[in-house]
Amino acid sequence: MIFLQSKQNGKLVKVADIQTLADPNKAKVSGRIQAGEEEQPPEEMDKTQLLFPSGEALPQCWIDVNYRKA
Repeated sequence: MIFLQSKQNGKLVKVADIQTLADPNKAKVSGRIQAGEEEQPPEEMDKTQLLFPSGEALPQCWIDVNYRKA
């Protein structure tokens, strides 16, 4: 499990499937927005709209399958 941040609203997102997150062939990942005390339902999110809570972008090799080609 990893926590990321939504670029759209700044809320934390809990992502349980790290393999899908790191797979550049998959553009979306299932995550749960952390809002309130109750667990929110999972929703599909575009990986390009997520970043680390520190503000750092996700590694290019997680997003772009052709990241080695210039």
